[in-house]
Amino acid sequence: MEAPFVTPQEDTAAEAIEAIGDELDVFDDWMERYQYIIEMGRKLPPFPPEWCNDAHRVPGCQSQVWLEEKEADGKLYFAGLSDAAIVCGLVALLLRVYSGRTREEIQETDPSFLRDLGLVQALSTNRGNGVEAMARAIRSAAAVSA
Repeated sequence: MEAPFVTPQEDTAAEAIEAIGDELDVFDDWMERYQYIIEMGRKLPPFPPEWCNDAHRVPGCQSQVWLEEKEADGKLYFAGLSDAAIVCGLVALLLRVYSGRTREEIQETDPSFLRDLGLVQALSTNRGNGVEAMARAIRSAAAVSA
């Protein structure tokens, strides 16, 4: 899949969640983890400026977040961006888990991993709600029949 859509690094969403957990465990405190997450966001493929509009905006996020999806070969691929660095990193994290998966795998991958990894609890309430809103938007896109 070409940019701006994210191609998965791992074979399954479960493997992506496990890899992210292992990567976050390397750091001793949340400030270092935040820096790592921000770096993930900086590595996102460029998001077309013309998609930074209300049609692509994710509701329920304190920061502006935009998502686009595309289906190819029975899998959904996502592109995303935020106007806030930490949120951009959270977008990258979610896309690593969900992009390039079948609709079924996306539906079966509960966003509870965000809590299991300690991400939601480590964020402000608004940011925590926002990342959960992003996960809902991705899963909702997968629920719509093609």
